[in-house]
Amino acid sequence: MARLRIYGIARTRAFRVLWMAEELALDYEHIPIETGPAGARQPDYLAVNPNGRLPAIDDDGFIMWESLAINLYLAKKHGGPLAPRNVAEDGEMGAWSLWAATGVEPHSINIVYHRVGNPKGPKDPRIADAAVEALKGPFSVLDRALAKDGHLAGGRFTVADINVAEIVRYAQPAPELFEPVPRVKAWLAACQARPAFQKMWEARAKEPA
Repeated sequence: MARLRIYGIARTRAFRVLWMAEELALDYEHIPIETGPAGARQPDYLAVNPNGRLPAIDDDGFIMWESLAINLYLAKKHGGPLAPRNVAEDGEMGAWSLWAATGVEPHSINIVYHRVGNPKGPKDPRIADAAVEALKGPFSVLDRALAKDGHLAGGRFTVADINVAEIVRYAQPAPELFEPVPRVKAWLAACQARPAFQKMWEARAKEPA
């Protein structure tokens, strides 16, 4: 029987897709491809994603990459409360996902990389500090958006929360960034307390660092 295949170890952006699949209770196969020449640059994987990046999915022959787009696709395909109920909600979920990808992730990734990541390479605290400064504005926008009902779209937990929370997570090594935005802090904690997140976080912890 055909099933969804998710490529990528959980320590990559594949985590977002694995979390989504667990929230949807999908039957899927996790193929733990690693980054670099030994994994994502191998010919077999390049046949799936010629970009050589993680993650990718093969959904019964439909191949797709880009983690946030994959999650939006899975939400709309499988429906339920995580999916948009109308075109306006669809627009909101797409907008928040793109907002996070373009306005938050370039900075949040620098925080995690230069404060706790890159164990064998150099860390530059100046880059991390600049990223914290750059995120003060976007985090304030996010905090105000959460004031209405604690979610980003539709007044409930949706794929928008998953996509944005996974990008905001990279900024957690900068606790000073969260102090002025208590709603962001509480929302992220609630997202990460969900059983599907916890299940995949435990699986991620068992992967080789």
